[in-house]
Amino acid sequence: MRRIKHVVLCLSFSFFLLAALPCAGLKAAPSEARVALEETITRVFNQLKKPEMQHPSTRGAVLAEVEKIIRGLFNFPELSMRTVGPKWKSFSDGQKKDFMDAFEDLLRARYLDKLEGYNGEKVSYTGETRSAKGDKVEIQTEVHIKDKIVPVAYRMLKNGRWTVYDIIIEGVSMVQNYRSQFQSVLDKDDAGELIRLVRQKAIETRTQKDKG
Repeated sequence: MRRIKHVVLCLSFSFFLLAALPCAGLKAAPSEARVALEETITRVFNQLKKPEMQHPSTRGAVLAEVEKIIRGLFNFPELSMRTVGPKWKSFSDGQKKDFMDAFEDLLRARYLDKLEGYNGEKVSYTGETRSAKGDKVEIQTEVHIKDKIVPVAYRMLKNGRWTVYDIIIEGVSMVQNYRSQFQSVLDKDDAGELIRLVRQKAIETRTQKDKG
């Protein structure tokens, strides 16, 4: 079960899984948020289908372009603020930037490198929930992996454009999951120590990948 959740999170964060299929009975026109997701996925799929993905010497350039596309939809400042929680206000401007850079690097090391592992998983669009003000949307999907269906929701925020700030896997928020880990550090140490540990974790993740 842990392995399945890890695979789902890796693929979901990478967004190329979001080949969202309209669910029967949902005839309403796609929202702006869903359109933003689908447009990104179309661009990602177009990259992953390139012949260059089949050759180690050219695969890196394709994956770099995919990462660039994905980053355009993911709201790292919002994600960072929500992940740190209330103590984010105590971070200096420099510490906020350093944390965002370090956290983005950790997420990239853990998840974006998994793009090569796509194995034809399917995702169906099942609905969405909008906030009263209309500035936030949660888009619900189901990921089909072999004989298991895993619910995955994408929380999006509109601030000029729609961006993703959290992913919910089987009811577990990525933001809340990381916040619980980071909070234990901030309860004992300061922002500088958290930044150092996040950077270190990114390095360790890449080292383990290289050894594997």
